[in-house]
Amino acid sequence: MKKALLYGFAAALAFSCGGVKKTQEAVNTGNYQQAIYRAVDNLVDNKSKKGNQAYVVLLEEAFDKYTERELQEIAFLQQDGNPAKLETIYKKYNQLKDIQNRIRPLLPLPIYDENRDARFRFGNYDADILETRDALSAYLYDNANALLASAKTKFDYRAAFDDFRYLEEINPGYANTRELMEEAHQKGIDYVKVSVVNDTQQIIPERLESELLNFNTYGLDDLWTLYHTNPVSEVDYDYEMQVAFRDIVISPEQVSERQIIKERQIKDGKQLLLDEEGNTVKDSLGNPIEVDRFRTVRCNFYQFTQQKTAHVNGTVNFLDLRTRQPVNNYPLASQFIFEHVYANYDGDRRALDNDLVALLDLAAVPFPSDEQMVYDAGEDLKARLKNILVRQKFN
Repeated sequence: MKKALLYGFAAALAFSCGGVKKTQEAVNTGNYQQAIYRAVDNLVDNKSKKGNQAYVVLLEEAFDKYTERELQEIAFLQQDGNPAKLETIYKKYNQLKDIQNRIRPLLPLPIYDENRDARFRFGNYDADILETRDALSAYLYDNANALLASAKTKFDYRAAFDDFRYLEEINPGYANTRELMEEAHQKGIDYVKVSVVNDTQQIIPERLESELLNFNTYGLDDLWTLYHTNPVSEVDYDYEMQVAFRDIVISPEQVSERQIIKERQIKDGKQLLLDEEGNTVKDSLGNPIEVDRFRTVRCNFYQFTQQKTAHVNGTVNFLDLRTRQPVNNYPLASQFIFEHVYANYDGDRRALDNDLVALLDLAAVPFPSDEQMVYDAGEDLKARLKNILVRQKFN
């Protein structure tokens, strides 16, 4: 028991020392944020624990060096005067405030060996954050507005949208940002019209076609692609998606038969136990001994399998309507197998195994129609089509 406790203490000590060593390495390499996060995480559970004193000292050092470095970099960027650096300044101020808010709930943090509390020079960055946010908002708004006005490609509109969206995140409701963001989004969308082509000799079930083209069921989350299964005249489409059925093969209805002969010994009453000379064997009290009597039963088992298959083959083609050039081509294929097994017998059914007996309760069923077979094959087609839609990227 003592050895187990000793090993446990040694393991805990090694783990603790390893954590302190990594925190110290982070400080030594200038990775102050990592050092701060490591120290805070270790102090949250028990800040007064003597074993955590090293983290208190390292946290004090890392915070001081981190704050000094960030404020120096902010001052340099402000002196540079490049408005493109406003976002960096804004993020740095927010990070300084966030780290202070992580440390503040832990205070005070005693350092026992020096008989004092750890010292942290906290600053109030609220005014700096608001001032920088306003300057950044004006810069983003002007930049995105200019890009929106001069946009020549979908990529330009999308870049303007990203700026407007970020502006809406940091400063909700700024000017008419939401309206301009929606305009940029609409102009940056790739519009795709969808059609179905049937080059087979079979009828595509209306229900299958409707479900294949119900893009709402696919759970697509594509900000820049919009599929129209019912194209409208006022939209200038960029691409066409063609779901082409090339071949549908439906097999004849087939019923195959298999005969199995089963034999088994079963109990059939009792009989007297006889010795080698044919005499009745008796127990110690003189009573005749009886044993089970067995006999062999036989059964002819007839298993019938109904089977019908449908193979659907096609392609999904994407065409650039501006250049009239193909963009991508994907195979689309599926198979559905209808199979039903039932059975009957001739003879003594007690000779059959349980799994065979279960089939005797089943009977022949009507074969599905060709249309139903195609529809059932389409269940797999929908999953394959969704995968194609997820993979397809136009730009």
